[in-house]
Amino acid sequence: MDYREAGVDIHEEEKFIRRLISRITFERGDFKRRKIPYGFTGLIEFGDFYIAMNTDGVGTKVLVANEMRKWDTVAVDCIAMNVNDTLTVGAEPIAFVDYISLSSYDLDMAEQIGEGLNRGAEEANITILGGETATLPEITHGIDIAGTSIGIVRKEDVITGDRVEEGDVIFGIPSSGIHSNGLTLARRVFGDLHEKVRGVEIGYELLKPTRIYVREVLPVLKECDVHGMAHITGGGLLNILRMKRMRYVLDEPLEPQWIFEEISQRGNVSIEEMYRTFNMGMGFVLVAPEECEGEIKRRIPDARAVGHVARGNSVEIPELNIKIFP
Repeated sequence: MDYREAGVDIHEEEKFIRRLISRITFERGDFKRRKIPYGFTGLIEFGDFYIAMNTDGVGTKVLVANEMRKWDTVAVDCIAMNVNDTLTVGAEPIAFVDYISLSSYDLDMAEQIGEGLNRGAEEANITILGGETATLPEITHGIDIAGTSIGIVRKEDVITGDRVEEGDVIFGIPSSGIHSNGLTLARRVFGDLHEKVRGVEIGYELLKPTRIYVREVLPVLKECDVHGMAHITGGGLLNILRMKRMRYVLDEPLEPQWIFEEISQRGNVSIEEMYRTFNMGMGFVLVAPEECEGEIKRRIPDARAVGHVARGNSVEIPELNIKIFP
């Protein structure tokens, strides 16, 4: 099985997005946009700063939440998926708005989502300014949740990935698990979310909240000359190429959590497809000169060097004979 057979074709999705943005040409002239070819967030000038803004949801992970009647962690995910993207340009997330679409009213759900949003806001050190709740029984079956993050970064401190160069070291920070990508494939593989594996119901394992990297990474940026950052989300290791088109060689990749092994074995999913779909244990990447290693490890104890940058245009894991091209 692969992601396409499960119902998600990332190549067709890319075509859809390109067609969509090809029709968006208008820009106001007094606030200039900073263009980043493959970036995770948008930037617009505001005096001495750039304002960073991006939006995201939690995808079909909400279907797992509905089945398990546990919605607090997907609310954390909603914030995490956004602020981690904002962080990739060196911007500090400062504010957030959410959008919740539901088919019917459930006060227990409302309380859990509120608790999760509050937890995510605290972990990311942001203020939730407000949001929108829409009751759409003919469109939404259960619930959908998404949001928008706003961050700021001084112009001289912005990190676009353009300074990534041959010889840089790739530092990986572990994920907390599957995060919020590839759930369409994971749900197809497992089927029964209440099945217990290694003493835990699969549904609860899939609902582990996405790790928020803001408080860990921002202090590193003040001390180290980080050249690029990537949030490993949908598309797996392909996200690394969104910094800059180079050859990223992962000589010592992080160890994936057991949930990924279960997905691969049960669904007969190839190892390359796994790394194209999931984070495989690495949720965030920093690329920096070798002399930054001590400071990165001091600030983020579970981060470590996983590879190096060379000339080319791919992501490779030599020990697994994996080469992923854009």
